[in-house]
Amino acid sequence: MSDHGVLRWNMMKSACPTRQVLDRIANKWTMLVIMSLEDKTLRFSELRSRIEGVSQKMLTQTLRGMESDGFVLRTVYPTVPVTVEYSLTDLGESLAKTVDVLRGWAYGHMSAIEDARKEYLARAETPPSEAQMRDVG
Repeated sequence: MSDHGVLRWNMMKSACPTRQVLDRIANKWTMLVIMSLEDKTLRFSELRSRIEGVSQKMLTQTLRGMESDGFVLRTVYPTVPVTVEYSLTDLGESLAKTVDVLRGWAYGHMSAIEDARKEYLARAETPPSEAQMRDVG
């Protein structure tokens, strides 16, 4: 809070820079990179093989964004060919704790989510009754 008691950041405002941060950390590729790096430092090829479905382009973009936001440290070694490794910074490690909570929540609630999806599909496939159609009216 500022000296005047007004919040400095308000994510509900379109110009608030925290929206950019939310976009980065809510991105599935960012989450998967964080989970991959929470235990150890990895090379690009190791990250790509660990995260099924990510393209080279998307992984490169994700890592660059994470590096610019201070979540990932990129270390280049002058070998032939050049070796590049990625690791979480202290800021990235603190975010990893939150990602771990979200992962635990998702694992713990997948059965309920699957049930809800099945119920939704069943409702969507059932034609509305005459009474329901009159209510829409």
